[in-house]
Amino acid sequence: MFEETKSRQDKLTSLISRHCKQAGVMQTEIPSLFLIRSDKSDERAYRVFSPSFCFVAQGLKEILLADERLEYGPSNYLITSMNLPVIGQVIKASPDVPYLSLKLELTQNEILEVLKEAQLNPRPTDNGSRAMVVGQIESTILDAVLRLVQLLDSPQDIPYLAPIHKKEIIYRLMQGQYGSTLAQIAIEGSNTYRIREAIDQIIQQYDQPLKIEELADVASMSVSSFHRHFKEITAMSPLQFQKQLRLQEARSLLLRESADATEVAFRVGYESASQFSREYSRMFGFPPKTDIKRLKETYEQKAENADQNLVGVSNLN
Repeated sequence: MFEETKSRQDKLTSLISRHCKQAGVMQTEIPSLFLIRSDKSDERAYRVFSPSFCFVAQGLKEILLADERLEYGPSNYLITSMNLPVIGQVIKASPDVPYLSLKLELTQNEILEVLKEAQLNPRPTDNGSRAMVVGQIESTILDAVLRLVQLLDSPQDIPYLAPIHKKEIIYRLMQGQYGSTLAQIAIEGSNTYRIREAIDQIIQQYDQPLKIEELADVASMSVSSFHRHFKEITAMSPLQFQKQLRLQEARSLLLRESADATEVAFRVGYESASQFSREYSRMFGFPPKTDIKRLKETYEQKAENADQNLVGVSNLN
């Protein structure tokens, strides 16, 4: 059994390496499938993780969800059942043995479709389950993933077969260790389903004052029940959730635009520039101006190294 699993993992590693030759994230011809490569341990990445299935074929990755640390490699998979602000970092990679992984984005409708077609009838649960979990990879899931990724070698088959193989992956995940975690976001009336609706509103209105009573009403819960279930599912309070969204967006704006930190602070919903600077420093390790200067210098260095590599390749031809 171990040798068969290792063989499948080796095939996936080879496929990802062949189709994703450069470091970074590559969107494939298969809708919602992304391949990721990194040749070294990366700096921490701050982003909102969408509902998805992730599998590491080679290397190791760490995800920080609030104060929780999730680590996963070739023997694991990661499921995210709703939009969550997280910190991710590749912690094991090298030019000789690069980090190679895939991400398959999932939608509520796709999950609901599999539930109906397979006649799976999970019941709504009173307690919310964590929306991001790491499970032990199973041979049935690995087989389904391999069938999907192999379609990259026969793109003419993608339109017909990719939806079938994706359904199979969802079906296998439903039967696995955390199938109920995935199912709950599609079951109307479950606490996870209701919290998801409140999360969607926070994301859409991240720059507006947080109105807990209104969010609790969206989730059809009392304020105390809403707070409890929100933390069970996201590992953070609604205020912490919103703060991470605001700071991530602020960093993105500072990188993209020439606006100063005070202007950006107000744009993302802060009423105090000094509070913004304190919370930014706490999250990213540096004050806004220092952090952005450091990041831009890093990006420029990476671009310069890439240009030098291109020159070296052209000299060989």
